[in-house]
Amino acid sequence: MTFSHEETETMQLCYENTNGSCTRIPRLLIEQISLYVVFMLGIGVCVGGNLLVVISVSHFKQLHSPTHFLVLSLAVADFLMGILVLPFSVIRFIETCWYFGQDLCSLHTGIDALCSMASIFHLCFISIDRYIAVSDPLTYPMKFTITVTGFLICLGWCLPLTYSVALIYSNTNDQGLEDLLADHQCQGSCLVNVNKSWVLLNLVIVSIPLIIMLCMYSNIFIIVKKQARMIENIAGKTLTGEEYSSRVARRERKAAKTLGIAVGAFTVCWLPFFTDIVIDTLFNVTTPLTMYHIFFWLAYFNSAFNPLIYAFFYPWFRETVHLILTCKILINDYSDINLFKE
Repeated sequence: MTFSHEETETMQLCYENTNGSCTRIPRLLIEQISLYVVFMLGIGVCVGGNLLVVISVSHFKQLHSPTHFLVLSLAVADFLMGILVLPFSVIRFIETCWYFGQDLCSLHTGIDALCSMASIFHLCFISIDRYIAVSDPLTYPMKFTITVTGFLICLGWCLPLTYSVALIYSNTNDQGLEDLLADHQCQGSCLVNVNKSWVLLNLVIVSIPLIIMLCMYSNIFIIVKKQARMIENIAGKTLTGEEYSSRVARRERKAAKTLGIAVGAFTVCWLPFFTDIVIDTLFNVTTPLTMYHIFFWLAYFNSAFNPLIYAFFYPWFRETVHLILTCKILINDYSDINLFKE
């Protein structure tokens, strides 16, 4: 998400022959090239990785389940972040100017807020899904149906959409900041100023899903320990129902562990940035520019981490990626392939 942050080291103008132009920080050519290469690689991982997740869940029928539909919707949010938001943010960061006009600035900020909040809500819903799956794996399919998942996905997009539209078009986020806007408004910037009321709103919006996620996964790990002891107690028995329950519970625990890592990565990436924004606004302090940029881009590139986590921990994702990249899904019908060998 994009918020106002003052840059102090300025030497040139964004528009040399324009009155009221913003100033810019010049960079050496080798520095510009290096930054573009690094950031483009990161964007490539974000866009390509999440696109592979979207194709995998959409094409392979065994992945047409409530959990994977939530993962699919999360991947769509991260994919949109990578293809619609990050390229413009990279140019603005490296060139230290916004060259795309005010209308595109507003659209960019709105999509940024939409994708960021959508990721938060989807990860929250996934944690609830995993808690139900682990706590009661046998009745889970009846509790967490496709209809329930569809409702959560709609909610996970409608709430962020409402937030982003209000942020851009309500004109309430900059109330009380008129003097600041008059002093810092210039041509070549794309900044969204937020007053204390909006900072508190952001804090609530982020804190509630984060608390829910942490509570869900704390309970999951407690349940996992109990199930592990239960499986040890029935080991060697031949009761089919118990064996099936143990096998299902083992699979659900593995999925919960992997998605728990994704939630942990999200927390590590986004919490410093949101904490920095809250502290800066409420206590009228200014974070050093280098540290702010680190927090800013760490939050952005969280969108690239989830596909990497899936690649490391999900054998089914590695198999679907192999089939997609080798174009085998275009030659033969692999949509019914068994992706879960356990």
